[in-house]
This record gives sequence, C-alpha cells and structure tokens, in this order.
Amino acid sequence: MGVLLLVSCRSAKLSDARAQYIRGEYFVASETYRKVYRNIKPDQHPLRGVVAYEMAEAYRRMNVASRSANAYANAIRYKYPDTLVYLRYAQMLHKEGRYLQAQKAYEDFLALDPVNLLGISGLQGVKDAVEKKKAPSRYVVKRMDLFNSNRGEFSPAFAKDDAVLYITSSREDARGDSISNITGMKNNDIFIVTRNDKGGWMKPEILESEINTRFDEGTPSVSADGNYLFYTFSPVYSHRATTPKIYCSRRGSGSWNAGQELTVSAGDTLSVFAHPSVSPSGDYLYFVSDMPGGYGGKDIWRARMDGLIVLFTENLGPEVNTPGDEMFPYIKNDTTLYFSSDGHPGMGGLDLYEASLHGSTNRWRVQHMDFPLNSSMDDFGITFEKGKLRGFFSSNRNDARGHDHIYSFECPDVEIFVEGLAVDTEDNFIPNVKVSVVGDNGFRHEYITGQDGTYRFRADKGVNYLFMARAEGFLNRKKTLSTFVEEKDTVYFVDFEMIPYNRPVILENIFFDFDKAELRPESKEELDGLIGLLNDNPSVTIELSA
Repeated sequence: MGVLLLVSCRSAKLSDARAQYIRGEYFVASETYRKVYRNIKPDQHPLRGVVAYEMAEAYRRMNVASRSANAYANAIRYKYPDTLVYLRYAQMLHKEGRYLQAQKAYEDFLALDPVNLLGISGLQGVKDAVEKKKAPSRYVVKRMDLFNSNRGEFSPAFAKDDAVLYITSSREDARGDSISNITGMKNNDIFIVTRNDKGGWMKPEILESEINTRFDEGTPSVSADGNYLFYTFSPVYSHRATTPKIYCSRRGSGSWNAGQELTVSAGDTLSVFAHPSVSPSGDYLYFVSDMPGGYGGKDIWRARMDGLIVLFTENLGPEVNTPGDEMFPYIKNDTTLYFSSDGHPGMGGLDLYEASLHGSTNRWRVQHMDFPLNSSMDDFGITFEKGKLRGFFSSNRNDARGHDHIYSFECPDVEIFVEGLAVDTEDNFIPNVKVSVVGDNGFRHEYITGQDGTYRFRADKGVNYLFMARAEGFLNRKKTLSTFVEEKDTVYFVDFEMIPYNRPVILENIFFDFDKAELRPESKEELDGLIGLLNDNPSVTIELSA
C-alpha cells in the first residue's frame, strides 16, 4: 500500500514514462524515468526500487547495457520485489563482459528460481565465455570504418553476385528529419554499397528508391534472381504503438518500386513480423515473430512461399528457439541457417549461431560461433560471400553509446604442408631423389630433394596421397598419407630410407616351428615388407640365403 500511495503522488510524470514505454518509445521513456528517479526522496526506498527497475528495462530495450546494469543494481539495492531483477542484472553484467560478477548474479537468481532456463543458460554461457576467449577461432574480424558512421549501421546483405551490399543505417543521410522516440536517433533507412572498377568497396549511399520513407526501414534480403527485396518496415505514429511488418519491393526499370506488405499471417495485426531472409531457392522466407505458437520471446519461423504468396508458416522448433529472443536469421543455403540469440549459452547479449538442418531427422543442430565473431556485446546480422568463409556482420562492441556497426570477417585457409627427408641406411642425406606425389583429388607432381635431402610442398585437407621415391642406385620406396580436415596449420612428415642395390637386405625375425616348414605368424610381417619392396621395384630379382 505504501508503494501505491507514493506512486500516486507523482502519477503525472511516472504515468507519462509508463505510457511512453508501452508505446515502445524507450529513449523518451528512459529520460522521463531518470527525471522521476531524481525527484524521489532517498528514504522512499520502495518507490526508488520500482522506478529504478522500470528505467533499467527502458535502457535494456535501447541496448545501453552499462546504464541498464546500474539501474538494476539500484533496484536490487532498494529491494525491488520481483526476482526477475536478478536475472536482468546478470544478463547486463554478462553483456558488459563482467563475467565473474555476472556469474554471481546468475547464481543469486537461480537460488530463487533454480529451474529457470534463461538463468541456467546464462550461467553456462558465462562459464564458457572465459574459456572461449582463451582459445579464439581462426576468424579475423575488422571494423569496416569505410561503411560506418557516428550513428548506427547493421544487417549487411549481399546481392548481385556479391557486387553489391545493402546495409541498414540511421546516419545523417537517412530520410526524415525527426528523431526517433525509440532510439533517440533518426529512423533507419536502407543504404547501398557498390564496388569500384578494381573490386574495392565504395562508401555507402542512400538507396534512391520509394522503399525509404520518413519511417523506419531495414534488414534487407534480396532474392537470388535479384528481382525482389524483402525488408522490415516499422511505421511510427504518435497516437498509437505499431509493430514491424515485412514488406517486399519488386525491381522495375532498374530501380526498386515502393514496397508492399507481405501478408504472413492473415488477420494478425498485433504480432511482430520482421528480419526477413529469403532462401536461395526462393521456396522459403525465414523471419522473426512473437506470434502465438512460439517458445517465448521472439522466435525464428519460416514461410513456405509460392511467389509472393505465403502457403503456410512453421516454427523452427526448440533446437533453434528458446525462452529468450532469436532474431536476424540469414539462410545461407537450404540446409544452413545463421541467427542470433540471447537464449542459448553465449558470451553475452545477442550471439551468432550456425544451425544445420539434418535431412534424415528434419531437425536443426545448433552450434555457437566462437570468439572473435562473438563478443560480450550484441553480434548479429551476418552475411557470407558465395562459396567463401568471409563476409560481414553487425556488432555494438567497442562503442560506449551502444551503436551498432559493420564488421568484416574472414577465416584464413588452414595451411597444410608435407615435409620429408631422404637418407640412406647410414642416415646420410641423399640429394636429387625424385619424389612423385599423386592425390585422389587429381593432384600430381614430382619433387626433387635438395642437397640436404629434403623436399616440401603445400597439401590440401582431406586428401589421400601416394608417394614414390626413386634415385639412381637405390630401390624405389612407396608410402601413403591421408590428410585430415584440420582446424589449425599442420605439417605432416613423410621420410624415406633408401636402400642401395649393392647392399644385402637383412630380414629380421624369420622363424619356423621346430622341424616344420610353416612360417610362424610373427615372421609374416617381415616378409610382407619384402613383398612391398618387390612390388615397388618390379625389375629387381632377389636371392634368399640363411
């Protein structure tokens, strides 16, 4: 009752903040909450706890983790009664990369709610994150300063055989003069990046099309034939809250026409429909929604398409979706999906995941993408060049204001080398040995050892190689090697001990049972080696003596 009375004393401003929050105007709401909080007397603990929590929620929606964490800490300090405050506080510490503090906060929350899936997942993610940073993946990540501004950029998407890149940005060049009550910046528009004559990228330019309006447009996805552009459209009206919808534009006369809403679920005007990604075949459109039938928060769904008509929609299931949010899908091919989630164990905020569809079970297998592709902050909106392990993604890492920016990534090829040494039976180096190498991938080459008896060449992963070493005055020697799909640079060694013609070959351990002509089993291995030697040297005859 005390809290209710205290709230009513300042109902005008607090009600304004709450109304702004309900309309999704998180930036304006956070400013109003901050003013309300400052005017509350220090001894009014329950009210300070309530306002601190609601202010933290507004900051969380704006992706300002540091301010959100501080506000949640104040809510806990003033005994805010809902246990959810401990989970939210842990998630913001997690996102800030304050892993030890986050671990304790998760443990405090799980002591109150031990079966909460987001708490369990978050605690596991914090523990894993420390180890992942110690063992980074091979990916090289760089901030794309050419693409970025002092505002926000996100959700890059390739088109036109990777010659064009579309991005979403709220930079000053975006249309419309008003500042969004949601973000405190201009509304997003779609921008285009093209290549110059030498194949290098140019600076982004606003997409001159009826697609861009004074409202918010973004997260583009272009069909494989280049004729359709799907995107998220978010109209904002001062008198009521609105939800994002998926729009589609058709290319005509060299430019994109005004987009039209794609009816994903007829009659549903309340659910979010956003972040479209059209499959290469055009048969499916992957998207994000909080419509009924999901697993909590926002889920990834897909729509079976017939042209621009949605035949049916289906949720991707619990392997992909969690009680948290799954967003920004990117369908690379018909069986490989990339998306971001804050519900799976991760390094903090939204993390990138790869999902593979297994045809035999029709179920998705989800794998976390390691550091440095993922960080403690939000990492999302990935896109790949065709046939390459490189591309672009979005992240708000290393930006104190929480603005998203475009980053490039590339996984350098694993380098596999074969090195070898040719020596005689007395370990003397043999130069000019001809080493013929044949691979089952079509590789064929002959190498000659140097004065130090060595040879070296670069090999491919997952190949079976056959080696034949030949030198004048020596018996031929044959060896085989299978290279594996290595995750790191590897050197294989294939050495040859060359046996001269004019030296006797001593066969060790040739035994017969007493008074019998049959060989004992341990003798056969030595004779098998002799057979191999003869097969490698068909012109050689031998004389056996004992």
